[in-house]
Amino acid sequence: MGTGTSKNLDGGSHGNEEEREENLDQAGGQLYISLKMENFKLKGELIPHIYGSVPLVGSWDSSKALSLERESASMWELSFVVPPNHESLDFKFLLKPRYSNSPCIVEEGPNRLLSGGMLQGDTRMALFKLSADEVLEYRVFIKADRVSPFDLAASWRAYQDNLRPSAVRGIPDVSINSVSETGPENNSSVSLELDLEHYVVPAPSNSGFVYAANLTETPRSLTGFGVHFNADGPGNTSSSKESGVVGDRSTTVKNMTVILPDPPKMYMGSGTVESKSVGTFSHLQRQDSHRGLFVDRGVGSPRLVKSASTSTIFSDLKLDTESKNSMPAAAGAVAAAAVADQMLGPKEDRHLAIVLVGLPARGKTFTAAKLTRYLRWLGHETKHFNVGKYRRLKHGANQSADFFRADNPEGMEARNEVAALAMEDMISWMQEGGQVGILDATNSTRKRRNMLMKLAEGKCRIIFLETLCNDQRIIERNIRLKIQQSPDYAEETDFEAGCRDFKARLDNYEKVYEPVEEGSYIKMIDMVSGHGGQIQVNNISGYLPGRIVFFLVNTHLTPRPILLTRHGESMDNVRGRIGGDNELSEAGEVYSKKLANFVEKRLKSERAASIWTSTLQRTILTASPIVGFPKIQWRALDEIYVGVCDGMTYEETKKNMPEEYEARKKDKLRYRYPRGESYLDVIQRLEPVIIELERQRAPVVVISHQAVLRALYAYFADRPLKEIPHIEVPLHTIIEIQMGVTGVQEKRYKLMD
Repeated sequence: MGTGTSKNLDGGSHGNEEEREENLDQAGGQLYISLKMENFKLKGELIPHIYGSVPLVGSWDSSKALSLERESASMWELSFVVPPNHESLDFKFLLKPRYSNSPCIVEEGPNRLLSGGMLQGDTRMALFKLSADEVLEYRVFIKADRVSPFDLAASWRAYQDNLRPSAVRGIPDVSINSVSETGPENNSSVSLELDLEHYVVPAPSNSGFVYAANLTETPRSLTGFGVHFNADGPGNTSSSKESGVVGDRSTTVKNMTVILPDPPKMYMGSGTVESKSVGTFSHLQRQDSHRGLFVDRGVGSPRLVKSASTSTIFSDLKLDTESKNSMPAAAGAVAAAAVADQMLGPKEDRHLAIVLVGLPARGKTFTAAKLTRYLRWLGHETKHFNVGKYRRLKHGANQSADFFRADNPEGMEARNEVAALAMEDMISWMQEGGQVGILDATNSTRKRRNMLMKLAEGKCRIIFLETLCNDQRIIERNIRLKIQQSPDYAEETDFEAGCRDFKARLDNYEKVYEPVEEGSYIKMIDMVSGHGGQIQVNNISGYLPGRIVFFLVNTHLTPRPILLTRHGESMDNVRGRIGGDNELSEAGEVYSKKLANFVEKRLKSERAASIWTSTLQRTILTASPIVGFPKIQWRALDEIYVGVCDGMTYEETKKNMPEEYEARKKDKLRYRYPRGESYLDVIQRLEPVIIELERQRAPVVVISHQAVLRALYAYFADRPLKEIPHIEVPLHTIIEIQMGVTGVQEKRYKLMD
C-alpha cells in the first residue's frame, strides 16, 4: 500500500510491518481507521451510527453519535484519522431512526475496544434488538492502516476535487471532524407542504385531456367539403402529397443486409397458423414458395437469408429506393419479426386493418386509442380512423337518434358512405407506406362488415376486434361520459335529455346487432372492467396479430396513477458523466426524503401500490426512504447502456471519439453506443414493463433514469419515436400519469430545483 501498513480486524499484519511502522512513526505517521457495517435486509428508516470515547466523539451521548455514510446499497462506512496520542478507541454501534426522535437502538454486548489498530477480544456481528422477537444483524469490518501525512493530504485533496469517495495510493478518502446528520430528518428542508398542489408545475402543452375521437385521422377524402380540421393528435401526419403534409418515414428495407448462404446451412423452420376452431393453434410446415427464408431474431439489424428457391422475392416485393412499404422503426426481434410478416404470405398480409365491432358505449374508441399508441411506440406505422368523426364532418354533429335507425334509408346510406370513405382513406394511407390501420366504428351488421372486406380484398388483411360488455354499471358510466365529452352532444344543454337520446340511439343499434362470426376476429368479453372477462380469437396468426392479442389480454379501464421520476441527483450528474453506478449527491439525498414524503401523502390510501426501481444503486437509494410499499427491481429499467463511453463526459466523447459523437448527434434514436445500446434497444427491452404497467390495477411509482423514462413517457403521451431522445425529463420532478376511462392525463410536481 505504498507508504502505509494495514492490519485486518484479527490484528494480523502484512509484510515487514515493524520496520515500516518504525519509519512511519519517525515521519509522523498516523492511524487511519475504516469502520464498515453490512446488511442485505436493510431497515430503510434506521441509520447506523457510532459513538464512544475521545477522539471518536468524546461523549457517550447518543445525540452526538457520528453517522456512517452509505457506500453501497448494503454497506455503510465511516473513516477517520486517530492522532498518535489517542490510539485506543472505546466505542459501540447504534441505529438512529431516520424520520423521528424515537429512542436509538444500541447494539447488544460489551463495548468494542480498538488499541493500536488492533481490535481487542473476539470479532462479532453487531446485533440490534428491535423487539422481543426481531433482531437485526450487521456484519462488521474494521480496518486499520498507518499512513503518512503526505498520503493523508493527497487523499483529502482527492476528496475535495471529486466530491465523492475515491482512493489515493490505496487510501480511501478521509473525512476529518465529521458531524452527525442535522436533527430529525423530517425538518423543513425535506418536509413538504400539506397541499401537494403547491408543487404542481405546467405539463407539456399537448398533455391535456382531449376527446379520443378528435385525436384520430383527419378525413382527407372530405377536403372537398371545405372542412379544415387541426386537432390531430400526435403522429397523425399524412404522407399524401395532395394534403401537403409530409409524414415521418422509417428506415426502409433497402438498408438490410442480404446474404446468400450455402444450402446445407439454411434454416428450415415451420410456420404457425391457427385452425378455424376458436382459440386453438396448430403447426404447419412452411410452404415451398417460402422455403429458405430466414430472419435472424437477434438484437441488431435484421438479416435476410435467401436461397435459390426464392430468387424472385425482390422483384415481387419491389424492395428498391422507391419502395413505399417502409421498415418499422423498431429494434432487434421486433423489427425482424415484423419484416418476416411483410415478406411471407400474400401481398395483402403486409398491411393489417383492425376493424372495431361493438355497440356504442362499449369502450371501442378507448381500446382503439390504446392499441394505436402501443403499436406506434413499438415502431409500427399505425393510424386510427374514427368513422364518427367522418360522419360529423360531412353530416353535422347534431343528429338525433332517428338518424341511426335501421329503417331510415337516408341515414343508413349516409352512415355506410362515411364508413366506406374512412376505409378507403385507410387503405390509401397503407399503400403509401402505412402498416396498421384501425377503423373505429360500430360495424354492427354482417352486411356492413362484408362491405368493408370487399373494399379490402387484395389490399390488406382484416382482423375484426369486437368489444362486448354485459355490466350495466359500466355501460351507464360510459353513456354519461359520452354525453359529457362527445361532440355529438356539445350543444345539448339538458344532460338528461342527451342521455335519453343516446339510449334511444343504442336501442336502434341493439335491434340489428349481429356478433362477429366470420373471418379473423378477436372478441373481448367483459374485459373493460379489469376483473375477469375473457378473450376469444379465431384464425389469428403472425407476429403482429399475436402481439396485439397479448396486449389486449393485459389492458383494462381501471383508473390508477403511475408516477414516473428520475433518481435523485447522483455524483455523476454533478460531474456531467454518463453511465456509472454511483451514489447520490447531497441534493439527491434530500430529494429521496422529499419523494418519500410525497409518496406517503399522495398514496396514503393506496396500500396496494408498489415501487419499481432499476438495479442501479442510485435508484435503489432514492427509493430507500419510502416505507410501507413493496419494492421491485427491474433490470429492464436500467439506464441506457453506453458501452465503452461509460464514465465519460460528452466533451470527452467529442474529443476522443469524434466519429461516434457526430453519429449520435445525427440520429440519437437509432445511434448505438459502441458495445452499448440505442434508444430503440431500450424500447424493445421496456415492452414487458409496459405490459405489466397496463396490467396493474394499483398505483405504481417508477424510479428510473432519463433515457428509460423518456421511452416510457413517450408511450403514455403518444409521442413519435423520433422525439423520444429529446423529451425533457428533469431531475427532482414527478410525472403523474393518470390512466382510466377518459384516457391518459398528465400532472407534474417539482419538489425541488
